[in-house]
Amino acid sequence: MNRDEFCQKIKRDFPAISARADKQYTRLWGDFTDTEYYSYSWFEALANAINEEMRKETEPSQFADLLQIISTAYEAEEEEIRQAIDVAFVENLFWQVPETKSKSYWEALPENLRELYEGFHHRTPL
Repeated sequence: MNRDEFCQKIKRDFPAISARADKQYTRLWGDFTDTEYYSYSWFEALANAINEEMRKETEPSQFADLLQIISTAYEAEEEEIRQAIDVAFVENLFWQVPETKSKSYWEALPENLRELYEGFHHRTPL
């Protein structure tokens, strides 16, 4: 599976949060959906949509399956998917989310994604 196919799978399997990610993407990038890097940038928008849910204190259990699929894909998929997960998705999680609203999501985040986050930021979001 390539990055575009993985993006489409996430959109198909998780339509509610994907619709929010689409809004985030449009806010940041406008109509640039035809570009080579659309799916890469879309994963940043997905992180931003989840951050918005964190700020609203939505239960992280609503995203447990999504986070697990992303975690599994990071371990099993092609390098371009791994890069999108690491750089576009994980590095942008918890951005401008207060520590008090991050805790339950941090605890729900699969271990390999936590390691990526800490590897980049050199700290947890807590």
